[in-house]
Amino acid sequence: MEAVPLADFVRALDPASLPRVLRVCSGVYFQGSIYEISGNECCLSTGDLIKVTQVRLQKVVCESLRMGQIMELAPNFQGHFRPLTGSQSYETLEELIAAANHSSKLLPICFMLTHSMTVKDKVVPKNQPLMVDAVEMHQGTCCARCVLTTGAQQVILHLPLSQKGLFWKCEPGAPQTLLQALQDPALRDLPVTCPTLPWSLLILRPQYEIDAIMHMRRTIVKIPSTLEVDVEDVTASSQHIHFIKPLMLSEVLAHQGPFPLPVEIVEVPEGPPIFLSPRVGSLQKGQRLWIYGQASPPWRILASSKGRKVPRYFMVSGVYQGKLRRRPREFCTAYDLLSALQPGHPLRVVATKDCEGEEEGNPEFSSLAVGDRLEVLGSGQAYGAQNRDISVLVCQRLSDQAGEEEEGECDEEAEDQERILLPLYFPGSFVEEMNDGRRYSLADLIAQFSLPCEVKVVAKDTSHPTDPLTSFLGLRLEEKIVEPFLMVSLDSEPQICFEIPPRWLDLTVVEAQGRPRQPAVPPPLATVEELTEAFYYRLRKLPACESQTPPPRPPKIQDPSGKKKKNSKEGRIKSSQVLRLERPPLLPKPKMKTLPEFSKCSSDVHSKVSAHKKRVKPTEINMLDPEYEHDYEEIVDQLQKTI
Repeated sequence: MEAVPLADFVRALDPASLPRVLRVCSGVYFQGSIYEISGNECCLSTGDLIKVTQVRLQKVVCESLRMGQIMELAPNFQGHFRPLTGSQSYETLEELIAAANHSSKLLPICFMLTHSMTVKDKVVPKNQPLMVDAVEMHQGTCCARCVLTTGAQQVILHLPLSQKGLFWKCEPGAPQTLLQALQDPALRDLPVTCPTLPWSLLILRPQYEIDAIMHMRRTIVKIPSTLEVDVEDVTASSQHIHFIKPLMLSEVLAHQGPFPLPVEIVEVPEGPPIFLSPRVGSLQKGQRLWIYGQASPPWRILASSKGRKVPRYFMVSGVYQGKLRRRPREFCTAYDLLSALQPGHPLRVVATKDCEGEEEGNPEFSSLAVGDRLEVLGSGQAYGAQNRDISVLVCQRLSDQAGEEEEGECDEEAEDQERILLPLYFPGSFVEEMNDGRRYSLADLIAQFSLPCEVKVVAKDTSHPTDPLTSFLGLRLEEKIVEPFLMVSLDSEPQICFEIPPRWLDLTVVEAQGRPRQPAVPPPLATVEELTEAFYYRLRKLPACESQTPPPRPPKIQDPSGKKKKNSKEGRIKSSQVLRLERPPLLPKPKMKTLPEFSKCSSDVHSKVSAHKKRVKPTEINMLDPEYEHDYEEIVDQLQKTI
């Protein structure tokens, strides 16, 4: 078949003969780097092969031969068309019949008028076909005997041959719909007329959209028929041609087989690496892989190392066989304690730093000292300053002696007295008190305890000879992620298998040709993969993490007048200025003495100082009162005696 324009080929194409394979004989390239416009392919190179699978009519451009104007018609246009046999019009019936006789076109002749005409009180409608079946004398005038068919009736009209007008020859037969007129090969490039449209002489130019398959294209290519390319039909000689279709790993996962599947990487997504493993981090174009199917179970654990200046991050598979031992958890606020509390699992902690929890006007909130032992009971409500309703953590203070609680239960009154309230924003430092020496598997640990959880790997995974988790003093299991992974191995290194998440590392692959050697069974799985810091924080932004509510913020402190307190630095400056103005001129400057170093009984000193601070409150003494006399030497001496 010789090369023809793409538009002509598509218009003459029989949809029942699809698919057809075309070769581009003269390509087209749109200037610039844009290869697609509105989702359509706009660049075809000479020699490209196209396998046409479907052709759809997009629209029809209707052009007036007289006016030169155009109009777009939708494929579902309801008007009817009648083809004209030529583009020439005749001014009289005599010229029309003479031209027909000259072209050996004998009677009958079909013609139509572009404008209605009245002859002897009879109206000849426009755009209605009339058939001249004879030329005869009628009432002394040479007339053309015309037959006008309107529905089931036929009307005989005698029109004089000298009658002037605008006559067009047309093809006899019933009018056709838009689709019928486009599919009729005898009407191609012929002028037509349509009573519904304002123009009497039209040319129909259809525009199609082609669905095609091209080599190394992952999706169906959409090509407009208006591209100025020449194509050649090579379907008969292209039976051996195989159009290679690339696949995404996500598509392989969705198809579910057949596995194992040998593939070759044709494209690696751009962006920073997600794994630090040399196997996964160095995947590149041209490498061959074996895909064994979806990994089971589908959940993974995010873990971060502890005990080092620079933490490292890992993704631990659900089939990890190492043994883990729980470590005490650390908490920074009372809100963290409430989040870690589980029904049926008592939570006991020890305070690791002194915290002053009493707010001004809130005697219910307690203070904590280093070594205080607490049992977390649950949440509650309390009234704070200015009668604000504050969410609190209800705890019970335990005895300092660990064995004392086993001797007997205290009475209810003593327990009520030992209960303390901590605001959820209470900035403390706590460490979990626990006595659990059991060795857990990862699955048992996740099933019995909530995350995050502190653990220590005490026995490595025997299937992972280079298990990196055993080298850390502790691990923090952050959260559980449920995501489908594919089990993959390199064809060049079939001794170990690793996992790829198609959602975050969606490689473009093609099925490998030649069916390389197939492994008998899947190799052992690398159950631990180290993550890059950027990808770790990307995982932490998943919707499951974003749904966690942040800890409450402490309320803004207000003075008794209801106004917010000003900046502390500004307040200190102003108060020092007032003291400087109000201080008597003969008052000696207080002498600062060097305090001795603290001895082993520093906790007693702290308790005495705290007690002294509680006895003397700034709100109970008005230092700016002129009747108030403050003995600075006495306070320093008293502090020395206390120490």
